[in-house]
Amino acid sequence: MPRFGVGDRVRILDLPKEGHVRTPFYVRGQIGVVERFCGAYLNPEDLAYGRDGLPARDLYRVRLPQTALWPAYTGLASDTLDIEIYGHWLDPA
Repeated sequence: MPRFGVGDRVRILDLPKEGHVRTPFYVRGQIGVVERFCGAYLNPEDLAYGRDGLPARDLYRVRLPQTALWPAYTGLASDTLDIEIYGHWLDPA
């Protein structure tokens, strides 16, 4: 059962991980809303280093406001970025 549901507010963690990770620096620490649960998949952070990727990790699509990501953003206030983030990078907001 997924930890988060559609509409849940989540914070993307700023984990001190180096190397191959799927969470870009510009979204770390940001608060967004779960747009959908994508399923459970082998952890690509482990697969990149030849490990088995187990246990499978829940993957979510999180929607973030562009204005929160880019302080000088000049587009519409309603513009968003959707990004897929694994559950071990998320906490409730």
